[in-house]
Amino acid sequence: MSDELRPRSIRSKKLSTIARHGRLRRSNPFVTVAKVLAASLAVLLVSGASVAAIATYDVAASVQDGVPLANEAESAEFEIDAIPGGVNLLVVGSDSRKGQDASFGPVDSTGDLNDVTMLLHISEDHTNASVISFPRDMYVPIPECPDPAGGTFDSMDSQKINTTLTYGGLACTVLTVEKLTGLSIPYAAEVQFSGVMAMSTAVGGVPVCVAEDIEDEYTNTYLPAGMHTLEGLEALQFLRTRHGVGDGSDLTRISNQQVFLSSLVRTVKSASTLSDPIKVYSLAKAVTANMNLSTSLNDVSTLASIAVALKDIDLSKVVFAQVPTGLVEGGVIPSQPDFDDLFAAVAADDSLQLAAAPTAEDPTAEDPAAAPDPSAETDPAATPAPDPAATPPAAVLSDSVKGQTAGDVTCSAGRSLEDQ
Repeated sequence: MSDELRPRSIRSKKLSTIARHGRLRRSNPFVTVAKVLAASLAVLLVSGASVAAIATYDVAASVQDGVPLANEAESAEFEIDAIPGGVNLLVVGSDSRKGQDASFGPVDSTGDLNDVTMLLHISEDHTNASVISFPRDMYVPIPECPDPAGGTFDSMDSQKINTTLTYGGLACTVLTVEKLTGLSIPYAAEVQFSGVMAMSTAVGGVPVCVAEDIEDEYTNTYLPAGMHTLEGLEALQFLRTRHGVGDGSDLTRISNQQVFLSSLVRTVKSASTLSDPIKVYSLAKAVTANMNLSTSLNDVSTLASIAVALKDIDLSKVVFAQVPTGLVEGGVIPSQPDFDDLFAAVAADDSLQLAAAPTAEDPTAEDPAAAPDPSAETDPAATPAPDPAATPPAAVLSDSVKGQTAGDVTCSAGRSLEDQ
């Protein structure tokens, strides 16, 4: 990666921000349909449905050897039906340079850390889903983990969660999150830099909204306020940037990733993607060729059946959330009882509802006059009351749980070099 800085001499006008996301003026209708995934997650699953649709030998042949987990589900037979019951799937993003482009640095320049750790949960009745992020600097207990080379690693009382991949591989990260949340996680996937780049390129780029200029010399990311369609290296660096967003912390980086992922979800589910055989094929190939999957997930039929389970979930019922944490020296720890309450709601299959969800801003809507007039009178009889029996239980989370739904079109809150 080049160290040369190319700050922009003319900076765009600063725009107001909301919560941890930025807010940009409304312009024209944006795409509003989607499915779940995440810098790996969203694409991993939705493209699975595409795999089922095309089921080519080339895609199936690109599936790599799986990683055995301590608690695995059996692979599904090949079919296009939704997987029965609920799903817990852990996706980790590794910072390893092994097998990556030389521009990311020498192979031994970093360890193999899970700098991104996200849990996808699909409810048993397939009416809601959540993608929950764990900060990389969160101190957690690590249980005994199998050593990939043989034997067992001892448990540890308190280590940062992003060391688990180095400690005992993907299986150890899964065991740690299971112990932390009380959930059984039978599926897992690890994605590296090349995988994120390939998936963003496969969909033809991901549109993101930037409320204030993003300037980050560490990832060489310079984006002026406005709309940008990111793919390849640009998309990866947008997800990696920390110094260029919010307050420069890993917590605001997670918020920035949610902006990207919610847009990725809409892009993948849009007609322009699913009706394009080349994009469908490219997505399927990007997933199977660029991810290290658990053996339970390591075939196209399982990927497809999980994707189909997500297919009809409304965007408002797909929630991206960051676990609640409190600051300690050198990192963060789970904030109780809010942390346990969050995962109790997940275990109960409740539809998660954020207490302080960001205002959904449509950055392509140009006519503010087209918005409903809040002062206008409405006829109560014109809107039938919802049927409680048809509405799944909802759990209103503490306002310490930050996030957004896949239907919220939000903007990244940028940070300039002069503010760093």
